[in-house]
Amino acid sequence: MSANDQLTQRRGERRGERRAERRGGRSERRHLRRQPDVAMLPTLKSKIPLVEPMDSEQIEKIDNASMDILEQVGVAFTDPIALEDWRKAGAKVVDTRVYLDREMVREKIKTIPSQITLNARNPDKTVSIGGRDAMFIPMTGAPYLRDLNDERRLPTIADLSDFHKLSHMLPALHSSAHHIVEPMDLPVSYRHLHITMSSIIHSDKTFMGMTTSGKNAEDVLDMCAILFGDDYLQTHAVVVGNCNGNSPLVWDETMLSAMRAFNRRNQPVLCSPFVLGGANTPASTVPAVAQLNAEALSALAYTQIINPGCPAIYGHYLSTVSMRSGAPMAGTPEISLMNFMIGQMARYYQVPWRTSNTLGGAKTFDAQAGYESATTLMSVLLSGANYIWHSAGWNEAGMHCSMAKFVVDAEQCAMGYRMAEGLNWDDFDEALLAIRDVGPGGHYLGHPHTQKRFQEAFFMPQLFNNDSYEQWAAEGAKEITERGLDKVKHMLSEYQKPDLDVAMEDALWDYIKRREHEIPAMDALNQDH
Repeated sequence: MSANDQLTQRRGERRGERRAERRGGRSERRHLRRQPDVAMLPTLKSKIPLVEPMDSEQIEKIDNASMDILEQVGVAFTDPIALEDWRKAGAKVVDTRVYLDREMVREKIKTIPSQITLNARNPDKTVSIGGRDAMFIPMTGAPYLRDLNDERRLPTIADLSDFHKLSHMLPALHSSAHHIVEPMDLPVSYRHLHITMSSIIHSDKTFMGMTTSGKNAEDVLDMCAILFGDDYLQTHAVVVGNCNGNSPLVWDETMLSAMRAFNRRNQPVLCSPFVLGGANTPASTVPAVAQLNAEALSALAYTQIINPGCPAIYGHYLSTVSMRSGAPMAGTPEISLMNFMIGQMARYYQVPWRTSNTLGGAKTFDAQAGYESATTLMSVLLSGANYIWHSAGWNEAGMHCSMAKFVVDAEQCAMGYRMAEGLNWDDFDEALLAIRDVGPGGHYLGHPHTQKRFQEAFFMPQLFNNDSYEQWAAEGAKEITERGLDKVKHMLSEYQKPDLDVAMEDALWDYIKRREHEIPAMDALNQDH
C-alpha cells in the first residue's frame, strides 16, 4: 500500500471514529465525564532569588569582548541572501564573513520584545516567557527511544504520538514540542509534515516547528495558518522554531532560510549556538560564554533585519567535552556556571532566553542520569531561564528519549515549579495559632489546619517511593524505571484526544497529502522563499 493510500485509509478511519463519537449519546457523555484531569500548570512566575556570579563590571566585560569578536573576527553567514541583507543594512561583508559594528547590533536587538506570549489552540494553555516567566518543553531530536519494555530501538510515528500524548497529559509540560523522537518509519522528505500533525492533534498545548530547511519551515507555518488563521500569525506567536549555529562563529544557509520563514510570519526562533565546551569554544568557561554571546547576538540582530520587532529568543545548547574521550558531558559545574552567566547577559539585553534541562549522558535511566538531570534542573531554575527546553526524556547525550525518564523528569519539573514559586505566607497567622493549640509534646496530624492543608502543604512525588523497605518489597520491590513505565502505560490507557474541528483536521490532512505529491520536485529545487 502506498503512502497516499495509507493516508486515505487513516482519514477514513478517523471519520468513522468521529461518527461513532457523535452517535455515542448519553453513554459517550458519561465516558467524557470520566476523562482524566489534564490540567496544565500555568506559566511559571518564578519568585526565587537568582544566582548571578558576575558583577556589573564583569557583565560589561563579557559584552565588550563579544562586541570585539563581532567587529574584529566577524561571523560567517554562509548564505547569499543573508549576506545581501547584511550589505543592505550597512555591515562590512568580506566573502562570507560579516563584521558587525557594535552600535548596529545594539540598535537591532532593542526591537526584540522582552516578553513573548505563546498562544495555544486551547487558550487556557497559552503561556508567556520573558522576565521571570518560564515554561517547560520536552526534549526533541532523539534518533532512538527506550520503549515500554525499556528496550533501545528506532522510533516510529506511533512512538512519537505516544510522547505527544504524554506531553498533553503531564501538568508541568507546557508544550508538545515537535520531533521528541525521530519517526524513522516515515520518509525524511515529508517527515516534518507528520511530526507537525502529531503535535497538533494529540495535544492542545503550544508546540514547536521543524526548521530542517526553509521550505520545511514554510510547510509548518502553512499548517499553523490553517489551524489559527494567517492573519492571526502576523500578530500572535503560536509556534517556536530552533536555529542552531555552527560554533565557532558560523550560521549556515539551512538554519538562516528557516529563520527567515519564521520571522517573516512574525514567529519566534531560538538563536542557538551549539556549544561543546573545549571543542568548538575555548577550553575555559568565561571566554566560552564571550564567544557564545557573540554568536547569539549576531543571529538575534539578523532576526530584526528580516522583520523588525518580531519576537526572538536568545538560545544556546550547552555541554562540555571530556578531555579524555571527546564525548559531550552533562551536569558538570561549568555548565551550571555558564547558565548563570548567560542568564545575566540575556537580562542585560532584555531578551527572553532558552536553555536545556534534565540532560543525562547515561545509557540507561540510572543514578548517573538522575544526578546529571537534577543538577541541571536546579541550575536552570536558579539561572532564571525562560524557555526551558529538553525538560523530559533526554539521556545518552540526546541519542535516546526514555519513556520512563520522560514522566519522572516531568514530575521533577513540577517539583522545581513548586520551589520556584517561592514562599507562601497566606496561612502564616493561622499556622501560628495551630502551634498554640498543639503546644509542647503534641502533634499536628489531627489539627484542623493540617486537615485543611494536608494535600497541598508539601509536594508528594508519585514516582518516588518513600515507603518502608518491607512495604516496598511486599509491593514488588519496583525501582524507578519500572515505576515510570507503569505510569506511562496507565497514562496512555487513560488518554483522550483533545477536540479539534473536523473540517480543520481534514484541511490539515489535505495539505499533507498535497505536499507529499509536490515535495520530490521541491527537494530538487531546494529553494528559499
